[in-house]
Amino acid sequence: MSGSLTHIPQPVAAPPPTKLRRWLSVLLALFLLTGSFALSTQPAHAASEGVGYWSDGAFLGAYNTGVDGRQAYCADLHADPPYGNTAGPERITSLDSLSRQQLAEMNYVLDRWGQSGDANVTAAVALYVWSVASPGMYNSHGMSGDDYYVARAPASERGTILANLSTMRQEAAVNAVTDPSLSLALDMTDQYNGTLTVTAHPASLTGSASLTNAVFTDGASTRNLAVGTHPIIGTPADGMPSYKIGASMNIAAAGYGAALDLYATPGQQRLIAAVAGSSTGLSASVESPMIDLDFQPEITTQVASRYVTEGDAFVDWLTVTVSKGTWIHLDGKPIEVTATGALYGPFDEQPTEADTPPAGAPVVGTETVTLTGAGSYTSPGTITAPESGFYTWVWAIDKDAHGEHAKYLTDSFTDRYGQVAETAVVPFQPVAVSEADQRLAVPGDALIDNITVSSSNGVWLKKAGAPIPVVFEGTAYQVPGTLPPAQNASIDSNAVPLGTVTITADGPGIYTSPPVIAPTGGFVTWVWEVKKSSQPEWVRDYLAAGWTDEYGISVETTSVRWPVTVTSLVREYNVHPGGRAFDVITVTGFPANHGDFTGDGYWGADVDELHHTVYGPFASDAELTDDLDLTGAPVLTALTTPARNGVYKLGYTDEDKIVPTEPGFYVFVTTFTGDDRVQPYASSPADVLERFYVPPTNTEVPVSVVTQATPEAFVGEPFSDTALVQGTKIPDGSYLVFRAYGPHPADPGAVCESPFYESEEIPITQAGVYRSGTTTVTEPGNVYWVESLYNADGEIIAEGVCGAPGETTVVKEQPEELIVKTNAVATVQLGDPAHDVATVTGTVPDGARLIFEAYRQDSDTATCTSEDLVFTSTTIDLDGPGEYRSDEVIFETVGIYYWVETVTDEDGTILHRGVCGAPDETTTVTDTPDEPGTPGTPGELAHTGGGDWWPLGLAGGLIAAVTGGVLLFGRRLAIARDRAGYVREEDEAFEEFKAQFERAKED
Repeated sequence: MSGSLTHIPQPVAAPPPTKLRRWLSVLLALFLLTGSFALSTQPAHAASEGVGYWSDGAFLGAYNTGVDGRQAYCADLHADPPYGNTAGPERITSLDSLSRQQLAEMNYVLDRWGQSGDANVTAAVALYVWSVASPGMYNSHGMSGDDYYVARAPASERGTILANLSTMRQEAAVNAVTDPSLSLALDMTDQYNGTLTVTAHPASLTGSASLTNAVFTDGASTRNLAVGTHPIIGTPADGMPSYKIGASMNIAAAGYGAALDLYATPGQQRLIAAVAGSSTGLSASVESPMIDLDFQPEITTQVASRYVTEGDAFVDWLTVTVSKGTWIHLDGKPIEVTATGALYGPFDEQPTEADTPPAGAPVVGTETVTLTGAGSYTSPGTITAPESGFYTWVWAIDKDAHGEHAKYLTDSFTDRYGQVAETAVVPFQPVAVSEADQRLAVPGDALIDNITVSSSNGVWLKKAGAPIPVVFEGTAYQVPGTLPPAQNASIDSNAVPLGTVTITADGPGIYTSPPVIAPTGGFVTWVWEVKKSSQPEWVRDYLAAGWTDEYGISVETTSVRWPVTVTSLVREYNVHPGGRAFDVITVTGFPANHGDFTGDGYWGADVDELHHTVYGPFASDAELTDDLDLTGAPVLTALTTPARNGVYKLGYTDEDKIVPTEPGFYVFVTTFTGDDRVQPYASSPADVLERFYVPPTNTEVPVSVVTQATPEAFVGEPFSDTALVQGTKIPDGSYLVFRAYGPHPADPGAVCESPFYESEEIPITQAGVYRSGTTTVTEPGNVYWVESLYNADGEIIAEGVCGAPGETTVVKEQPEELIVKTNAVATVQLGDPAHDVATVTGTVPDGARLIFEAYRQDSDTATCTSEDLVFTSTTIDLDGPGEYRSDEVIFETVGIYYWVETVTDEDGTILHRGVCGAPDETTTVTDTPDEPGTPGTPGELAHTGGGDWWPLGLAGGLIAAVTGGVLLFGRRLAIARDRAGYVREEDEAFEEFKAQFERAKED
């Protein structure tokens, strides 16, 4: 290596004189020849002038050593040139009396510039060496040695040479060191991070450093470094429990140090050069103490299923990572780490995420998983879902629980509580226990059910702090037949749904259903259910399953008690004192099996007794009003009959004879106390068909008229008025006219100015019942009736008062909903025809159709199946509200037949279907007339002043038939019939009454 100074040019060396060169060549040849004989076994090396200047046989510059091809410099100004056998180099650390610093500086200069090919540089090096190695000789010429010896160079180059010399002296003084050094130090701040510190003298040294089990920050394990501190990162092999970090460094330190290479030529000048590079390198290495390693496993989890069915296992998926180090192996196997998972719950909503569980949080159970490295694991699934709720996992690693392996774990680990990903939900099961608000009701009542809502499998879940809403659907079913329903998991196929309502339950509690109207009598039972498909989509996953309660539960059932209908006709209206009174009553509305039901523990037994009481005498018939208090009224006699459908004759036997002894007005009142299937009933004291009069002896009964109008009707529905004409002497040619006024608003009061309806003149020849004929109106309001009785001359004998009690028909708007009320023929003899009648009110859609079906019954349980079907009517097109009658049918066998009416729209969708087994939809076919017993012979009756009672009674009945049949009287009775869907069939009723009278006459 040759150094150079950039500001020192390279002059061309001057050759020695020609004559001298020849002489020297001859001398050299001789020398070589001599040496070859003397050292025939060792090669000879002679130095020769290298780069430099000759001047007058004197040389200034470097010598070629001839040994190793390096340039060396003469250290002895007083000695001969080294043209002999030059040997070396030999490394020396002292030269004559030079100090070690001088040696170091000389080594520095020789290394930096000694191998230069520039004569101006090598000349300066030679001057520097002489000035240090031979200072006495160098400065012995009475002048500066620099000036003296530089004269060997051309004058033009001397300034450059001296300038180079000055630079060499300055730099050597600053940079040369006697003892170059290199040392390394490792310092670890933790198991992986540390520093490598390089210390060198001189500080300018640089060299290549290599790391073992570590890298520099750029990821390389080898780098050229200067003096200083360098960050390093440990890279132990995966799984190692401990490791060491090593570092080594080499620096080529040529030119540094108090040493020289010496070339010796016996008897001639010594040559010196910088210490050769191969022997001047510095190296150092260092190794850390054993570094014990640990690692930090961490766990994240995800529940295998967000929703877990009660009784199923909770399963968690674990993802294990290592946040520090690598999983340590011992003896080739990974150490085992135990992770423990605690499952907290149940909670009614998603727990709030936190670093630690709240104090007192319930724990369902714990599970452990043995970890042997990063990766995926599945929990054992030993904990099963006990009940509804939110359940959240918390996984932990307890360092202290790992014994001798604890040292390999950096720390314990616990994940956060309440994370959504670590939370499973066990859906809750909403259920309800219901209890009907009314145990007993009447047709037309609004039925309400109360449901107590809860979760049957644990807590009711919440979301965002609010209970999850659940929609309950409740359907009220009309139970077929007349008996209480039997509790069953399935709904009776003959049950008719009356309506479905919904309740949105916002958590456990008691809720009240919207009402469902009970259109007719019978038992109505509620069935509640929860349909997952009916819930909002976000709710469905939180529900365990749908739910349905059972059909026919007693407390969920209401008995809509059947209304009893009692029609009656006293045989005569005037009875003399001591004579006998007679009454014939027809009872309908009782279930066909009434009197047979003995109760079932929840529903009471039938009350099988009708009471018939004759009250009187009353001084005036004005006392016989609807609100007459009968508790203190005089009683003539009291009779009892079974509480069953049929025709009953009162007063026809000696055991039940009715004999008034005092004059005055008397009235029959029929009562039924009621039971769990049938409403209480009491006929009205105002019923004109249930009264008779006993005049004082030899007193004529004045002519009077008592009326009773249809109490209520819908717009478009026919209604009428009825008059009872009494008196012993009715003038010949008398006639009756009914007039109707309105409809008027109820508030201003009765107004009778211009009638919209006036009946024909109805001849009156006998005391009896007379009808006005029917009429209709197109608007709602009050219609006021006034009856006028005229004699043959058109003079008024008796006339009603506008707005008199019982003489107002309240006409109501047709209801919005479609309502169908029916009344089948109750009893027929085998071979006689039967039919059903439906009264349709409300909105009738276009294209609606009606059919009637009849089902024969062979058991006590009402069934209306295809196997029981014996009759289907022709299809009747409905053209609006009104009365529709089925075809006549003659049933072939004795027994009970249930009618069921069905209304469909034009698409065949059922709009209404009747109840199988309803009392007003039951026809009983008998072999003989359905008469409860044979009446006895009444005996002679008293005269009333109007002739024998038979013509009077029969004439009254015939008149009623001519005018449309026998009416039903009494405001309570009319309202009951309207609620029950009773249809007046006056013609049939009258014929039945007439037959009864005929039979009584024969008796």
